[in-house]
Amino acid sequence: MSFVHLHNHSNYSLLDGLSKIKLMVAKAKRLEMPALALTDHGNLYGAIDFYKTCTAAGIKPIIGIEAYIALRQRFDKEANIDNKRFHLTLLAADKTGYQNLLKLVTAANLEGYYYKPRMDKELLRQHHQGLICLSGCMASELGRALGAGDDRLAEQVVKEHQEIFGADNYWLEIMHHPKIEGQLAIKQATIDLARRLKLPLVATQDCHYLEPDEARAHDTVVAIGTHSDNENNKRFSNQDEDFSFIDQATAERYFSNTPEALEATLEIAARCHLELEFG
Repeated sequence: MSFVHLHNHSNYSLLDGLSKIKLMVAKAKRLEMPALALTDHGNLYGAIDFYKTCTAAGIKPIIGIEAYIALRQRFDKEANIDNKRFHLTLLAADKTGYQNLLKLVTAANLEGYYYKPRMDKELLRQHHQGLICLSGCMASELGRALGAGDDRLAEQVVKEHQEIFGADNYWLEIMHHPKIEGQLAIKQATIDLARRLKLPLVATQDCHYLEPDEARAHDTVVAIGTHSDNENNKRFSNQDEDFSFIDQATAERYFSNTPEALEATLEIAARCHLELEFG
């Protein structure tokens, strides 16, 4: 069994990620991982640096994004409504997918920006080719539906994303962050949904830094990003949870009851073939 990281934030996830690309790739190389994905929040700032660094290290680069999806349309910008959004993980399977990521991110910034650069379902339908979609974290549309116990809505979300990306390009994403309230319940609900609908699972680690002892530094960065004091006990904080760059053995422990979700990371990595020309 092996494991490929498909959900990673670098320091280009501004005021959220800590990992420097050079060090992230070096750790993946040390752990003998054949491929690595970069999925920064809402941007592709690190994509070329990441591609070149991975290629030089003999690691397959997978360029992606953790997108912000508008609750309504990207043009809607009404206070106290459109400041909320969903997360979604998108990976470029080929050059067409990479070019579509560029179009999506550009439109999200120029048309959909409201607190964050937001895409919407219309954009995804226009620029879905060449993309692999993972259902996302707790803050995804699917995660929110399952967290609310709304199985009917969850099935509607799955069906809509399968229609947009194609059934063969959509995977239910599970993470293991048990110290976050409600996360284990959502993980299990996602597994149950996948088995009920016969859908593929994929395991990810929502990686924001490389080593466990960097949690405090990451927490400070998040406090800055949320305009808070890191001594404020009521503020948003996940300092007690592990968002580090885990090794294969840890991944096997976290997902011991869903080995198929670990195997899926290798399958998805094998489907991604992006070659960029420079000069």
